Amino acid sequence: MRGSSVLSRLWLLYGIIFLVAVVFIAKLFIVQVVHGKEYSSKVDRQDIVSSTGVFDRGTVYFTQKNGDRVSVATLKSGYIVAINPSIINASDVFSKLSKLLQLDSNTFFIKASKKNDPYEEIARRIDKDTIKKIKEFNLKGVIISRENWRFYPGEDMAASLLGFVGYRGNDLVGRYGLERYYNDILSRDKQDLYVNFFTEVFSNIGETVFKGEKREGDIVTSIDLSVQEVLEDELKRVIKKWDSESVGGIIINPKTGEIFGMANFPTFNLNTFNKVKDPSLFSNPNVESVFEMGSIMKPLTMASGIDAGVVNSDTTYDDKGFLIVDGSRIENYDGRGRGVVPMQEVLNQSLNTGAAFVMKKLGKERFRKYMLSLGLGEETGVDLPNEVGGLVDNLNSPRDVEYVTASFGQGVAVTPIAMTRALSSLANKGKLVTPHVVREIDYKLGPSREIVYSGGERVFKESTTEEVARMLVEVVDKALMGGTVKLPHYSIAAKTGTAQIARPDGGGYYKDRYLHSFFGFFPAYNPKFLVFLYTIHPKGVRYASHTLTQPFMNITKFLINYYEIPPDR
Repeated sequence: MRGSSVLSRLWLLYGIIFLVAVVFIAKLFIVQVVHGKEYSSKVDRQDIVSSTGVFDRGTVYFTQKNGDRVSVATLKSGYIVAINPSIINASDVFSKLSKLLQLDSNTFFIKASKKNDPYEEIARRIDKDTIKKIKEFNLKGVIISRENWRFYPGEDMAASLLGFVGYRGNDLVGRYGLERYYNDILSRDKQDLYVNFFTEVFSNIGETVFKGEKREGDIVTSIDLSVQEVLEDELKRVIKKWDSESVGGIIINPKTGEIFGMANFPTFNLNTFNKVKDPSLFSNPNVESVFEMGSIMKPLTMASGIDAGVVNSDTTYDDKGFLIVDGSRIENYDGRGRGVVPMQEVLNQSLNTGAAFVMKKLGKERFRKYMLSLGLGEETGVDLPNEVGGLVDNLNSPRDVEYVTASFGQGVAVTPIAMTRALSSLANKGKLVTPHVVREIDYKLGPSREIVYSGGERVFKESTTEEVARMLVEVVDKALMGGTVKLPHYSIAAKTGTAQIARPDGGGYYKDRYLHSFFGFFPAYNPKFLVFLYTIHPKGVRYASHTLTQPFMNITKFLINYYEIPPDR
Protein backbone atom coordinates (compact mmCIF):
# COMPACT_ATOMS: atom_id res chain seq x y z
CA MET A 1 0.00 0.00 0.00
CA ARG A 2 2.81 2.37 0.92
CA GLY A 3 4.63 1.71 -2.35
CA SER A 4 1.44 2.37 -4.22
CA SER A 5 1.01 5.70 -2.41
CA VAL A 6 4.58 6.77 -3.23
CA LEU A 7 4.06 5.82 -6.86
CA SER A 8 0.87 7.86 -7.00
CA ARG A 9 2.67 10.87 -5.57
CA LEU A 10 5.44 10.50 -8.11
CA TRP A 11 2.93 10.42 -10.97
CA LEU A 12 1.24 13.49 -9.51
CA LEU A 13 4.62 15.26 -9.32
CA TYR A 14 5.42 14.28 -12.91
CA GLY A 15 2.02 15.57 -13.96
CA ILE A 16 2.61 18.92 -12.28
CA ILE A 17 6.06 19.22 -13.85
CA PHE A 18 4.61 18.35 -17.25
CA LEU A 19 1.83 20.93 -16.88
CA VAL A 20 4.30 23.65 -15.87
CA ALA A 21 6.50 22.73 -18.85
CA VAL A 22 3.55 22.98 -21.22
CA VAL A 23 2.57 26.39 -19.83
CA PHE A 24 6.19 27.56 -20.01
CA ILE A 25 6.57 26.41 -23.63
CA ALA A 26 3.28 28.03 -24.59
CA LYS A 27 4.32 31.31 -23.03
CA LEU A 28 7.76 31.05 -24.63
CA PHE A 29 6.10 30.55 -28.01
CA ILE A 30 3.96 33.65 -27.51
CA VAL A 31 6.95 35.77 -26.53
CA GLN A 32 9.46 34.52 -29.10
CA VAL A 33 7.26 33.79 -32.10
CA VAL A 34 4.15 35.90 -31.77
CA HIS A 35 5.93 38.93 -30.30
CA GLY A 36 9.32 38.09 -31.77
CA LYS A 37 9.59 41.19 -33.90
CA GLU A 38 8.97 43.39 -30.88
CA TYR A 39 11.80 41.88 -28.85
CA SER A 40 14.24 41.58 -31.72
CA SER A 41 14.10 45.33 -32.10
CA LYS A 42 15.84 45.57 -28.69
CA VAL A 43 19.13 44.86 -30.46
CA ASP A 44 19.29 48.35 -31.92
CA ARG A 45 17.73 50.11 -28.95
CA GLN A 46 20.82 50.19 -26.76
CA ASP A 47 21.50 53.67 -25.47
CA ILE A 48 18.06 54.77 -26.72
CA VAL A 49 15.49 56.13 -24.30
CA SER A 50 12.84 53.57 -23.41
CA SER A 51 9.44 54.39 -24.77
CA THR A 52 6.07 52.85 -24.11
CA GLY A 53 3.31 52.73 -26.67
CA VAL A 54 5.40 52.76 -29.85
CA PHE A 55 2.90 52.80 -32.71
CA ASP A 56 2.04 49.34 -33.99
CA ARG A 57 -0.53 48.14 -36.51
CA GLY A 58 -1.38 45.07 -38.54
CA THR A 59 -0.47 44.59 -42.18
CA VAL A 60 -2.73 44.70 -45.23
CA TYR A 61 -1.83 42.27 -48.01
CA PHE A 62 -2.71 42.02 -51.68
CA THR A 63 -2.28 38.61 -53.27
CA GLN A 64 -0.94 37.16 -56.47
CA LYS A 65 -2.40 34.30 -58.45
CA ASN A 66 0.05 31.81 -56.91
CA GLY A 67 -1.12 32.80 -53.43
CA ASP A 68 1.92 34.89 -52.51
CA ARG A 69 1.15 37.88 -50.33
CA VAL A 70 2.33 41.40 -51.09
CA SER A 71 2.37 43.96 -48.29
CA VAL A 72 0.59 47.18 -49.29
CA ALA A 73 0.06 48.76 -45.86
CA THR A 74 2.78 48.13 -43.31
CA LEU A 75 5.08 49.81 -40.80
CA LYS A 76 8.30 51.67 -41.33
CA SER A 77 10.72 52.25 -38.48
CA GLY A 78 13.02 55.13 -37.66
CA TYR A 79 13.98 57.45 -34.83
CA ILE A 80 12.93 60.67 -33.16
CA VAL A 81 15.58 63.17 -32.14
CA ALA A 82 14.63 65.45 -29.26
CA ILE A 83 16.40 67.80 -26.85
CA ASN A 84 16.15 68.66 -23.17
CA PRO A 85 16.44 72.48 -23.25
CA SER A 86 17.24 72.65 -19.52
CA ILE A 87 20.59 70.91 -19.87
CA ILE A 88 21.83 71.30 -23.46
CA ASN A 89 24.48 73.58 -24.87
CA ALA A 90 22.24 74.90 -27.64
CA SER A 91 24.94 76.35 -29.88
CA ASP A 92 27.10 73.25 -29.71
CA VAL A 93 24.16 70.90 -30.28
CA PHE A 94 22.87 72.88 -33.25
CA SER A 95 26.33 73.17 -34.79
CA LYS A 96 26.83 69.41 -34.74
CA LEU A 97 23.31 68.15 -35.45
CA SER A 98 22.75 70.53 -38.37
CA LYS A 99 25.53 68.68 -40.19
CA LEU A 100 23.35 65.54 -40.16
CA LEU A 101 19.77 66.82 -39.92
CA GLN A 102 17.81 69.42 -41.82
CA LEU A 103 17.22 71.88 -39.01
CA ASP A 104 15.78 75.35 -39.23
CA SER A 105 17.88 77.66 -37.06
CA ASN A 106 15.04 79.85 -35.79
CA THR A 107 12.81 76.89 -34.94
CA PHE A 108 15.62 75.05 -33.15
CA PHE A 109 16.65 77.94 -30.93
CA ILE A 110 13.04 78.76 -30.05
CA LYS A 111 12.65 75.20 -28.81
CA ALA A 112 16.04 75.26 -27.09
CA SER A 113 15.04 78.39 -25.17
CA LYS A 114 12.20 76.60 -23.33
CA LYS A 115 14.27 75.91 -20.22
CA ASN A 116 11.33 74.60 -18.22
CA ASP A 117 10.44 72.02 -20.87
CA PRO A 118 12.45 68.79 -20.60
CA TYR A 119 11.46 67.48 -24.03
CA GLU A 120 11.26 69.16 -27.44
CA GLU A 121 11.28 67.15 -30.68
CA ILE A 122 13.52 68.54 -33.42
CA ALA A 123 13.49 65.76 -36.05
CA ARG A 124 11.48 62.64 -36.89
CA ARG A 125 11.79 59.58 -39.10
CA ILE A 126 15.56 59.56 -38.97
CA ASP A 127 17.38 56.50 -40.30
CA LYS A 128 19.62 54.19 -38.30
CA ASP A 129 22.92 55.27 -39.90
CA THR A 130 22.29 58.91 -39.07
CA ILE A 131 21.44 57.98 -35.49
CA LYS A 132 24.76 56.14 -35.13
CA LYS A 133 26.61 59.28 -36.18
CA ILE A 134 24.58 61.41 -33.76
CA LYS A 135 25.41 59.08 -30.88
CA GLU A 136 29.12 59.44 -31.67
CA PHE A 137 28.86 63.14 -30.73
CA ASN A 138 27.85 62.08 -27.20
CA LEU A 139 25.82 65.26 -26.77
CA LYS A 140 24.33 65.98 -23.38
CA GLY A 141 20.58 66.57 -23.45
CA VAL A 142 19.99 64.93 -26.82
CA ILE A 143 17.28 62.28 -26.62
CA ILE A 144 16.81 59.52 -29.18
CA SER A 145 13.75 57.27 -29.28
CA ARG A 146 12.37 54.82 -31.73
CA GLU A 147 9.19 55.41 -33.76
CA ASN A 148 7.05 53.50 -36.24
CA TRP A 149 4.74 54.97 -38.82
CA ARG A 150 2.30 53.68 -41.41
CA PHE A 151 3.88 53.14 -44.80
CA TYR A 152 2.30 52.35 -48.17
CA PRO A 153 4.84 50.90 -50.63
CA GLY A 154 2.53 51.45 -53.60
CA GLU A 155 2.13 55.15 -52.77
CA ASP A 156 -1.02 56.03 -54.76
CA MET A 157 -1.95 52.45 -55.70
CA ALA A 158 -5.51 51.62 -54.60
CA ALA A 159 -5.44 54.72 -52.40
CA SER A 160 -9.20 55.13 -51.91
CA LEU A 161 -9.57 51.38 -51.39
CA LEU A 162 -6.87 51.11 -48.73
CA GLY A 163 -7.49 54.38 -46.92
CA PHE A 164 -4.91 55.63 -44.43
CA VAL A 165 -4.16 56.05 -40.75
CA GLY A 166 -4.66 59.46 -39.17
CA TYR A 167 -5.37 61.06 -35.84
CA ARG A 168 -8.79 61.00 -34.23
CA GLY A 169 -8.24 63.01 -31.11
CA ASN A 170 -5.01 61.62 -29.65
CA ASP A 171 -5.32 58.20 -31.25
CA LEU A 172 -4.04 56.98 -34.61
CA VAL A 173 -6.85 55.09 -36.31
CA GLY A 174 -7.95 54.05 -39.78
CA ARG A 175 -9.73 56.97 -41.41
CA TYR A 176 -10.84 55.67 -44.82
CA GLY A 177 -11.05 52.46 -46.82
CA LEU A 178 -9.92 49.11 -45.44
CA GLU A 179 -7.90 50.85 -42.76
CA ARG A 180 -11.14 52.17 -41.30
CA TYR A 181 -13.43 49.20 -41.94
CA TYR A 182 -11.02 46.72 -40.34
CA ASN A 183 -9.57 49.10 -37.74
CA ASP A 184 -10.48 46.81 -34.84
CA ILE A 185 -8.45 43.99 -36.40
CA LEU A 186 -5.50 46.09 -37.52
CA SER A 187 -5.12 48.30 -34.45
CA ARG A 188 -2.87 47.24 -31.59
CA ASP A 189 -3.12 47.90 -27.88
CA LYS A 190 -0.38 50.19 -26.65
CA GLN A 191 2.16 48.25 -24.65
CA ASP A 192 5.65 48.61 -23.25
CA LEU A 193 8.02 47.06 -25.75
CA TYR A 194 10.91 47.10 -23.31
CA VAL A 195 9.63 44.39 -20.99
CA ASN A 196 12.31 42.22 -19.39
CA PHE A 197 12.34 38.87 -21.18
CA PHE A 198 12.15 36.60 -18.14
CA THR A 199 9.55 38.79 -16.46
CA GLU A 200 7.45 38.43 -19.59
CA VAL A 201 7.90 34.67 -19.56
CA PHE A 202 7.01 33.98 -15.96
CA SER A 203 4.50 36.67 -14.96
CA ASN A 204 0.73 36.31 -15.33
CA ILE A 205 1.07 32.90 -16.97
CA GLY A 206 -2.43 31.82 -16.17
CA GLU A 207 -3.98 35.07 -17.34
CA THR A 208 -2.16 35.12 -20.67
CA VAL A 209 -2.38 31.45 -21.58
CA PHE A 210 -5.85 30.69 -20.44
CA LYS A 211 -7.81 33.92 -20.98
CA GLY A 212 -6.70 34.83 -24.49
CA GLU A 213 -6.02 38.27 -25.94
CA LYS A 214 -7.68 40.83 -28.18
CA ARG A 215 -8.31 39.43 -31.66
CA GLU A 216 -5.66 41.43 -33.46
CA GLY A 217 -4.41 40.40 -36.86
CA ASP A 218 -3.45 41.16 -40.43
CA ILE A 219 -5.91 41.20 -43.32
CA VAL A 220 -5.37 39.37 -46.60
CA THR A 221 -7.37 40.70 -49.52
CA SER A 222 -8.46 39.16 -52.79
CA ILE A 223 -6.97 42.15 -54.65
CA ASP A 224 -4.39 40.78 -57.06
CA LEU A 225 -1.42 43.13 -57.33
CA SER A 226 -0.92 42.51 -61.05
CA VAL A 227 -4.63 42.90 -61.82
CA GLN A 228 -4.77 46.13 -59.82
CA GLU A 229 -1.79 47.51 -61.74
CA VAL A 230 -3.35 46.72 -65.11
CA LEU A 231 -6.71 48.20 -64.10
CA GLU A 232 -5.06 51.40 -62.89
CA ASP A 233 -2.90 51.69 -66.01
CA GLU A 234 -5.98 51.44 -68.25
CA LEU A 235 -7.92 53.98 -66.18
CA LYS A 236 -4.99 56.41 -66.30
CA ARG A 237 -4.97 56.17 -70.09
CA VAL A 238 -8.70 56.91 -70.25
CA ILE A 239 -8.53 60.01 -68.07
CA LYS A 240 -5.48 61.27 -69.93
CA LYS A 241 -6.74 60.58 -73.47
CA TRP A 242 -10.25 61.97 -72.97
CA ASP A 243 -9.55 64.58 -70.29
CA SER A 244 -12.30 63.07 -68.15
CA GLU A 245 -13.34 64.53 -64.81
CA SER A 246 -13.00 61.12 -63.22
CA VAL A 247 -12.81 57.43 -64.03
CA GLY A 248 -13.26 54.21 -62.08
CA GLY A 249 -13.43 50.46 -62.36
CA ILE A 250 -14.10 47.19 -60.56
CA ILE A 251 -12.99 43.65 -61.43
CA ILE A 252 -14.96 40.97 -59.60
CA ASN A 253 -15.57 37.24 -59.59
CA PRO A 254 -19.34 37.29 -60.29
CA LYS A 255 -19.84 33.87 -58.70
CA THR A 256 -18.18 34.53 -55.35
CA GLY A 257 -18.16 38.31 -55.02
CA GLU A 258 -14.38 38.44 -54.54
CA ILE A 259 -12.99 41.71 -55.84
CA PHE A 260 -9.69 41.43 -57.71
CA GLY A 261 -9.26 45.09 -58.56
CA MET A 262 -10.88 48.41 -57.63
CA ALA A 263 -9.63 51.87 -58.53
CA ASN A 264 -10.58 55.40 -59.37
CA PHE A 265 -8.86 58.58 -60.57
CA PRO A 266 -7.94 61.27 -59.73
CA THR A 267 -6.21 59.92 -56.65
CA PHE A 268 -3.50 60.80 -54.12
CA ASN A 269 -0.31 59.52 -52.48
CA LEU A 270 -1.12 57.67 -49.26
CA ASN A 271 2.26 58.53 -47.74
CA THR A 272 1.67 62.28 -48.13
CA PHE A 273 -2.10 62.47 -47.66
CA ASN A 274 -1.63 65.45 -45.32
CA LYS A 275 -0.59 67.53 -48.33
CA VAL A 276 -3.87 66.91 -50.19
CA LYS A 277 -5.86 70.13 -50.49
CA ASP A 278 -9.13 68.54 -51.64
CA PRO A 279 -10.28 65.97 -49.03
CA SER A 280 -12.95 64.66 -51.43
CA LEU A 281 -10.11 62.69 -53.04
CA PHE A 282 -10.05 60.48 -49.94
CA SER A 283 -13.51 59.05 -50.65
CA ASN A 284 -14.12 55.98 -52.79
CA PRO A 285 -16.69 56.81 -55.51
CA ASN A 286 -17.12 53.11 -56.25
CA VAL A 287 -19.04 52.75 -52.99
CA GLU A 288 -19.75 56.32 -51.86
CA SER A 289 -21.14 58.03 -54.98
CA VAL A 290 -24.22 57.37 -57.10
CA PHE A 291 -24.56 57.86 -60.84
CA GLU A 292 -27.17 57.43 -63.54
CA MET A 293 -25.58 54.56 -65.45
CA GLY A 294 -27.34 54.64 -68.81
CA SER A 295 -27.75 51.72 -71.17
CA ILE A 296 -25.95 49.08 -69.14
CA MET A 297 -29.32 48.96 -67.38
CA LYS A 298 -30.92 47.54 -70.53
CA PRO A 299 -29.66 43.97 -70.03
CA LEU A 300 -31.28 43.99 -66.58
CA THR A 301 -34.53 45.29 -68.04
CA MET A 302 -34.36 42.66 -70.78
CA ALA A 303 -33.64 39.92 -68.24
CA SER A 304 -36.66 41.01 -66.20
CA GLY A 305 -38.91 40.80 -69.26
CA ILE A 306 -37.58 37.39 -70.27
CA ASP A 307 -37.78 36.09 -66.70
CA ALA A 308 -41.41 37.18 -66.42
CA GLY A 309 -42.21 35.57 -69.78
CA VAL A 310 -43.44 38.76 -71.45
CA VAL A 311 -40.66 38.80 -74.10
CA ASN A 312 -37.88 36.63 -75.49
CA SER A 313 -34.98 37.34 -77.79
CA ASP A 314 -37.19 36.87 -80.88
CA THR A 315 -40.04 39.12 -79.72
CA THR A 316 -40.47 42.06 -82.09
CA TYR A 317 -41.79 45.60 -81.78
CA ASP A 318 -42.23 48.54 -84.14
CA ASP A 319 -39.47 51.03 -83.43
CA LYS A 320 -40.49 54.50 -84.62
CA GLY A 321 -37.43 56.11 -83.05
CA PHE A 322 -39.41 57.86 -80.34
CA LEU A 323 -42.50 57.66 -78.16
CA ILE A 324 -44.49 60.11 -76.05
CA VAL A 325 -44.98 59.20 -72.40
CA ASP A 326 -46.81 61.52 -69.99
CA GLY A 327 -46.22 64.35 -72.42
CA SER A 328 -42.45 63.72 -72.59
CA ARG A 329 -40.70 62.68 -75.80
CA ILE A 330 -38.47 59.62 -75.39
CA GLU A 331 -36.01 59.04 -78.23
CA ASN A 332 -33.32 56.62 -79.30
CA TYR A 333 -29.79 57.97 -78.97
CA ASP A 334 -29.90 59.07 -82.64
CA GLY A 335 -33.62 59.75 -82.92
CA ARG A 336 -33.99 57.22 -85.76
CA GLY A 337 -36.55 54.46 -86.01
CA ARG A 338 -35.61 50.93 -87.13
CA GLY A 339 -39.06 49.62 -88.00
CA VAL A 340 -40.02 46.15 -86.81
CA VAL A 341 -37.03 44.67 -84.96
CA PRO A 342 -36.47 41.81 -82.46
CA MET A 343 -35.31 42.20 -78.89
CA GLN A 344 -31.78 41.28 -79.90
CA GLU A 345 -31.53 44.61 -81.73
CA VAL A 346 -32.57 46.45 -78.58
CA LEU A 347 -29.24 45.39 -77.11
CA ASN A 348 -27.23 45.43 -80.34
CA GLN A 349 -28.26 48.99 -81.19
CA SER A 350 -29.02 50.13 -77.63
CA LEU A 351 -32.56 51.27 -78.38
CA ASN A 352 -34.28 53.30 -75.67
CA THR A 353 -37.67 52.64 -77.24
CA GLY A 354 -37.03 48.90 -76.99
CA ALA A 355 -36.23 49.08 -73.28
CA ALA A 356 -39.43 51.09 -72.82
CA PHE A 357 -41.34 48.40 -74.73
CA VAL A 358 -40.10 45.70 -72.34
CA MET A 359 -40.92 47.81 -69.29
CA LYS A 360 -44.46 48.41 -70.54
CA LYS A 361 -44.95 44.69 -71.17
CA LEU A 362 -43.87 44.05 -67.59
CA GLY A 363 -45.96 46.82 -66.07
CA LYS A 364 -44.81 49.23 -63.40
CA GLU A 365 -45.29 46.91 -60.44
CA ARG A 366 -43.33 43.97 -61.84
CA PHE A 367 -40.63 46.23 -63.22
CA ARG A 368 -40.23 47.91 -59.83
CA LYS A 369 -40.08 44.55 -58.10
CA TYR A 370 -37.30 43.25 -60.33
CA MET A 371 -35.22 46.43 -60.02
CA LEU A 372 -35.53 46.53 -56.25
CA SER A 373 -34.80 42.80 -55.94
CA LEU A 374 -31.49 43.51 -57.70
CA GLY A 375 -30.56 45.68 -54.74
CA LEU A 376 -30.25 48.91 -56.71
CA GLY A 377 -31.74 50.95 -53.88
CA GLU A 378 -29.77 49.45 -51.01
CA GLU A 379 -26.25 48.89 -49.78
CA THR A 380 -24.47 45.78 -51.04
CA GLY A 381 -22.70 44.96 -47.76
CA VAL A 382 -19.25 45.37 -49.29
CA ASP A 383 -16.54 45.50 -46.62
CA LEU A 384 -15.68 49.15 -47.18
CA PRO A 385 -16.86 52.16 -45.15
CA ASN A 386 -19.38 54.86 -46.03
CA GLU A 387 -21.32 52.82 -48.58
CA VAL A 388 -24.51 54.54 -49.70
CA GLY A 389 -27.70 53.15 -51.17
CA GLY A 390 -29.07 54.06 -54.58
CA LEU A 391 -31.55 56.81 -55.39
CA VAL A 392 -34.50 54.94 -56.80
CA ASP A 393 -37.46 57.06 -55.67
CA ASN A 394 -38.58 57.28 -59.29
CA LEU A 395 -39.61 53.63 -59.01
CA ASN A 396 -42.31 54.72 -56.58
CA SER A 397 -43.71 57.39 -58.88
CA PRO A 398 -47.26 57.12 -60.25
CA ARG A 399 -46.02 58.44 -63.62
CA ASP A 400 -45.16 56.02 -66.41
CA VAL A 401 -42.33 58.20 -67.72
CA GLU A 402 -40.20 57.60 -64.62
CA TYR A 403 -40.29 53.84 -65.20
CA VAL A 404 -39.60 54.23 -68.90
CA THR A 405 -36.47 56.30 -68.31
CA ALA A 406 -35.34 53.92 -65.56
CA SER A 407 -35.56 51.04 -68.04
CA PHE A 408 -32.62 52.50 -69.96
CA GLY A 409 -30.69 53.85 -66.98
CA GLN A 410 -31.82 57.45 -66.53
CA GLY A 411 -33.65 58.89 -63.53
CA VAL A 412 -32.28 56.34 -61.05
CA ALA A 413 -28.77 56.61 -59.61
CA VAL A 414 -26.73 53.81 -58.07
CA THR A 415 -23.20 53.19 -56.89
CA PRO A 416 -20.73 51.41 -59.17
CA ILE A 417 -20.47 48.56 -56.66
CA ALA A 418 -24.27 48.13 -56.57
CA MET A 419 -24.40 48.14 -60.37
CA THR A 420 -21.59 45.62 -60.46
CA ARG A 421 -23.46 43.32 -58.09
CA ALA A 422 -26.71 43.62 -60.06
CA LEU A 423 -24.94 42.86 -63.34
CA SER A 424 -23.11 39.95 -61.72
CA SER A 425 -26.47 38.22 -61.34
CA LEU A 426 -26.48 37.82 -65.14
CA ALA A 427 -23.16 35.98 -64.86
CA ASN A 428 -24.08 33.99 -61.75
CA LYS A 429 -27.13 32.11 -62.98
CA GLY A 430 -29.50 34.74 -61.64
CA LYS A 431 -28.18 34.96 -58.07
CA LEU A 432 -26.82 37.99 -56.25
CA VAL A 433 -23.45 37.89 -54.52
CA THR A 434 -21.98 39.94 -51.69
CA PRO A 435 -19.01 41.87 -53.07
CA HIS A 436 -16.04 41.81 -50.73
CA VAL A 437 -12.36 42.68 -50.60
CA VAL A 438 -10.93 40.74 -47.65
CA ARG A 439 -10.40 37.02 -48.11
CA GLU A 440 -8.75 36.06 -44.83
CA ILE A 441 -7.91 37.42 -41.40
CA ASP A 442 -4.56 36.21 -40.11
CA TYR A 443 -4.83 36.53 -36.33
CA LYS A 444 -1.75 37.10 -34.16
CA LEU A 445 -2.96 34.38 -31.82
CA GLY A 446 -4.87 31.35 -32.96
CA PRO A 447 -5.70 30.11 -36.44
CA SER A 448 -6.46 32.41 -39.33
CA ARG A 449 -10.04 32.74 -40.50
CA GLU A 450 -11.16 32.57 -44.11
CA ILE A 451 -14.01 34.96 -44.90
CA VAL A 452 -16.86 33.06 -46.53
CA TYR A 453 -20.11 34.60 -47.71
CA SER A 454 -23.24 32.55 -48.18
CA GLY A 455 -24.98 32.36 -51.55
CA GLY A 456 -27.21 35.29 -52.41
CA GLU A 457 -30.87 35.48 -53.28
CA ARG A 458 -32.08 34.43 -56.69
CA VAL A 459 -33.47 37.21 -58.88
CA PHE A 460 -33.63 35.52 -62.29
CA LYS A 461 -34.09 31.93 -63.42
CA GLU A 462 -30.94 30.26 -64.70
CA SER A 463 -32.52 29.87 -68.15
CA THR A 464 -33.13 33.64 -68.23
CA THR A 465 -29.48 34.48 -67.67
CA GLU A 466 -28.39 31.92 -70.26
CA GLU A 467 -30.53 33.65 -72.87
CA VAL A 468 -29.35 37.14 -71.88
CA ALA A 469 -25.72 35.98 -71.93
CA ARG A 470 -26.21 34.65 -75.46
CA MET A 471 -27.74 37.99 -76.50
CA LEU A 472 -24.82 39.93 -74.99
CA VAL A 473 -22.31 37.68 -76.73
CA GLU A 474 -23.96 38.61 -80.03
CA VAL A 475 -23.60 42.27 -79.05
CA VAL A 476 -19.83 41.80 -78.87
CA ASP A 477 -19.53 39.48 -81.87
CA LYS A 478 -21.61 41.58 -84.27
CA ALA A 479 -22.40 45.05 -82.95
CA LEU A 480 -19.70 46.40 -80.63
CA MET A 481 -17.33 48.44 -82.80
CA GLY A 482 -18.78 46.62 -85.79
CA GLY A 483 -17.70 43.23 -84.43
CA THR A 484 -14.02 44.12 -84.75
CA VAL A 485 -13.19 43.36 -81.09
CA LYS A 486 -14.60 39.84 -81.12
CA LEU A 487 -12.25 37.15 -79.80
CA PRO A 488 -12.70 34.06 -81.97
CA HIS A 489 -11.87 31.55 -79.21
CA TYR A 490 -13.58 33.24 -76.24
CA SER A 491 -17.19 34.19 -75.67
CA ILE A 492 -17.52 37.66 -74.16
CA ALA A 493 -20.81 39.16 -73.02
CA ALA A 494 -20.78 42.94 -72.81
CA LYS A 495 -22.76 46.17 -73.10
CA THR A 496 -21.95 49.88 -73.19
CA GLY A 497 -23.84 52.73 -71.57
CA THR A 498 -24.03 56.45 -72.24
CA ALA A 499 -26.05 58.58 -69.82
CA GLN A 500 -26.73 62.30 -69.68
CA ILE A 501 -25.41 63.92 -66.52
CA ALA A 502 -27.98 65.65 -64.34
CA ARG A 503 -27.45 69.27 -63.35
CA PRO A 504 -26.69 69.60 -59.64
CA ASP A 505 -29.35 72.29 -59.25
CA GLY A 506 -32.07 69.90 -60.40
CA GLY A 507 -32.63 71.77 -63.63
CA GLY A 508 -32.64 68.82 -65.99
CA TYR A 509 -29.61 67.43 -67.82
CA TYR A 510 -26.53 68.89 -69.42
CA LYS A 511 -26.65 68.83 -73.22
CA ASP A 512 -22.94 68.13 -73.58
CA ARG A 513 -21.90 66.09 -70.54
CA TYR A 514 -22.16 62.32 -70.34
CA LEU A 515 -21.26 59.43 -68.13
CA HIS A 516 -19.87 56.48 -70.07
CA SER A 517 -20.12 52.99 -68.63
CA PHE A 518 -19.15 49.51 -69.78
CA PHE A 519 -19.50 46.04 -68.33
CA GLY A 520 -18.63 42.60 -69.60
CA PHE A 521 -18.10 39.07 -68.31
CA PHE A 522 -16.22 36.10 -69.68
CA PRO A 523 -16.12 33.31 -70.61
CA ALA A 524 -19.77 34.16 -71.10
CA TYR A 525 -21.28 30.79 -70.16
CA ASN A 526 -18.96 30.03 -67.25
CA PRO A 527 -17.68 33.44 -66.16
CA LYS A 528 -14.49 33.88 -64.20
CA PHE A 529 -14.52 37.68 -64.20
CA LEU A 530 -16.84 40.62 -64.62
CA VAL A 531 -15.28 43.98 -65.45
CA PHE A 532 -17.12 47.25 -64.83
CA LEU A 533 -15.73 50.60 -66.02
CA TYR A 534 -17.02 54.16 -66.05
CA THR A 535 -15.79 57.65 -66.88
CA ILE A 536 -17.43 61.01 -66.25
CA HIS A 537 -17.53 63.84 -68.78
CA PRO A 538 -14.92 62.70 -71.30
CA LYS A 539 -14.20 65.49 -73.78
CA GLY A 540 -14.62 65.38 -77.54
CA VAL A 541 -16.47 62.05 -77.66
CA ARG A 542 -20.07 61.10 -77.04
CA TYR A 543 -20.38 57.34 -76.81
CA ALA A 544 -18.92 54.82 -74.37
CA SER A 545 -18.07 52.44 -77.18
CA HIS A 546 -15.29 54.84 -78.18
CA THR A 547 -13.89 55.53 -74.72
CA LEU A 548 -14.16 52.23 -72.86
CA THR A 549 -14.25 49.38 -75.37
CA GLN A 550 -10.49 49.22 -75.85
CA PRO A 551 -9.65 49.49 -72.12
CA PHE A 552 -12.13 46.69 -71.44
CA MET A 553 -10.64 44.49 -74.15
CA ASN A 554 -7.11 45.17 -72.90
CA ILE A 555 -8.09 44.12 -69.38
CA THR A 556 -9.95 41.08 -70.71
CA LYS A 557 -7.00 39.86 -72.76
CA PHE A 558 -4.68 40.34 -69.79
CA LEU A 559 -6.93 38.36 -67.45
CA ILE A 560 -7.31 35.53 -69.98
CA ASN A 561 -3.54 35.24 -70.37
CA TYR A 562 -2.61 35.89 -66.75
CA TYR A 563 -5.00 33.31 -65.34
CA GLU A 564 -4.54 30.95 -68.29
CA ILE A 565 -8.27 30.69 -68.96
CA PRO A 566 -8.88 27.97 -71.57
CA PRO A 567 -10.82 28.83 -74.76
CA ASP A 568 -14.53 28.08 -74.67
CA ARG A 569 -15.32 28.10 -78.37
